[in-house]
Amino acid sequence: MMEFNTVLRSLRYALDYTDQQMTEVFALDGYKVTSSDINLMLKHEEQDGFLAIDDVVLGHFLDGLITQKRGPADPNRKAPLPQALDNNMVLKKLRIAMELREEDMISTLKKGGFVISKAELSALFRKKGHKHYRECGDQLLRHFLKGLAIPD
Repeated sequence: MMEFNTVLRSLRYALDYTDQQMTEVFALDGYKVTSSDINLMLKHEEQDGFLAIDDVVLGHFLDGLITQKRGPADPNRKAPLPQALDNNMVLKKLRIAMELREEDMISTLKKGGFVISKAELSALFRKKGHKHYRECGDQLLRHFLKGLAIPD
């Protein structure tokens, strides 16, 4: 799994969000952080004050991003059970938040320097245990985040 702080840092850069906007995204999922917390989360490991985050914290940000981009979930819809966040789930949540179609995903990856076929892409979104399931590696996720940061 790609380091959670690295994913958060990459998303901040790709979305061009301020500390305040980051705190607002977290708040949309009911997670309270301050601008000071954001500053510590975005530091690199070797920097003083670095605050390591886990999959739960990154999950709050991604779910808040989905709410920000797509609106609140239907209150009548049953909430999914929490899952451990892996690269596949990060990619899936970003796809949902950004409302990306298959072609958009392939294009974003290509901009980031990674070529993938439709079949390979769909394998990333299959259920674990499916015979065609493919694990999303750190390199693929890194290229996707890089592609998100490159304007069209």
